[in-house]
Amino acid sequence: MNQQNLILNTDSYKLGHFLQYPEGVRAVSGYVTTRGHSYKPEVMFFGLQMFLKEYLGKPITTADIDEAEEVATLNGQPFDRAGWVHILKVHGGYLPLRIEALPEGLAVRRDVPLVQISNTDPHLPWLTSYMETALLRAVWYPSTVTTMAWRLRQMIAPFLERTSDRAEELIPRMISDFGGRSTTSLEQTGLGGAAHLVHFHISDSLAGVRHARRYYGALMAGRSIPASEHTTMTAWGQSRETDAFSNMIDRFARFGAYSVVSDSYDLNNAVAEVWGKTLQTKVRAAGATLVVRPDSGDPIDTPVQVVAQLAYAYGTHLNGKGFKVLDDNVRVIQSDGVTHQDIQMILGRLEAMGFSAENISFGIGSTLLQKVSRDTLSFTFRASAMLASDGNWQAIGRRPANPREKAPNGGRQAVYRDEGEIAGVPLEELGRRENLLVPVWENGRLLKEWSFEDVRRQAFDAMPH
Repeated sequence: MNQQNLILNTDSYKLGHFLQYPEGVRAVSGYVTTRGHSYKPEVMFFGLQMFLKEYLGKPITTADIDEAEEVATLNGQPFDRAGWVHILKVHGGYLPLRIEALPEGLAVRRDVPLVQISNTDPHLPWLTSYMETALLRAVWYPSTVTTMAWRLRQMIAPFLERTSDRAEELIPRMISDFGGRSTTSLEQTGLGGAAHLVHFHISDSLAGVRHARRYYGALMAGRSIPASEHTTMTAWGQSRETDAFSNMIDRFARFGAYSVVSDSYDLNNAVAEVWGKTLQTKVRAAGATLVVRPDSGDPIDTPVQVVAQLAYAYGTHLNGKGFKVLDDNVRVIQSDGVTHQDIQMILGRLEAMGFSAENISFGIGSTLLQKVSRDTLSFTFRASAMLASDGNWQAIGRRPANPREKAPNGGRQAVYRDEGEIAGVPLEELGRRENLLVPVWENGRLLKEWSFEDVRRQAFDAMPH
């Protein structure tokens, strides 16, 4: 059995839609967007290229058709075997689809089309809507994660800009992806992990860096540092905790930085006595950066207190903004269920105490990758145009029951930029303006490939400068 049978990458009820279109329909066009309206960009588009390469880049086979027919029959649905055999014989198994999309990493307002799709074979007008489930899922999740990461970066940036001389250099290092164990599957880990890496260059997600590498050509989109966990620390026993910490220095100082979880028994003792006194000389002599991970206690107070304790033990210097920066040998990372609000409060308290935001970084797990849904940004798919037998495109779409509700945009769509503003418009109204919806896929061929650096540059342009 093919675990990625593209024919079955849809909802059951879609199987019968080939029988539901009126005669003479030759093509259907639809698009992915977000509901609502916004006066400034709120949505960042990312992730379609992963779907195109992984799913549409592989032709269907006779075995796929046989399996899909059996599943459809047992599931209580009709099956268009003739249509799928036609795809196999005429198109070599590649779906006859044309897909247009915005540049990945572009930030737009709500209701702007992100992706547009239509069938290219007039015998298969049902194929466009058939792909709704797979296409919408391929776009909403990585786009939502990268949008949330973008908002997080926007929230952190002012703290660094006010309290650090190196804000632009440091902000990509502020958040690490610790969410691998929080997701429902390895694929979700990779999709969300790659989305995080659009904005931040630190990650413990091997699936994320692998997706960026495999689908966007990034040799290494995210770095990590050696780090301990409670298992490796408690294996030494409480009486030998100092030995466990000392071993971390011996083994990993050569990497330039290493993280040590320090709350296995008594965090205050570990920071003030072991790191602050017993091992201080060894930490300094190693010439690397010890990153202390509190990992328990009050999520706001504890990391702030650890910064203060390390400042007392190792000393600080004032940067050009007049804020205290810990000795280069020590930093702090907070990652125990930390939320966006927690981060804002921690950075606010540190600033109020005269500490630079550069003294701390954060690891985020489920909040980053799992606490999102399609409704977070209200993603939707709209079939908007039909090519009739006379060769003309006609707008289609529902009429809202509430007269105050804006009707969905009908017809084939285009997106243009005018003095920095990006907006959607019916294709026939585009005129001589450049269409930002560019062809990226047609009949099994990738027409436009974005590198990860392309995506990052596009995303960087969306940051306030």
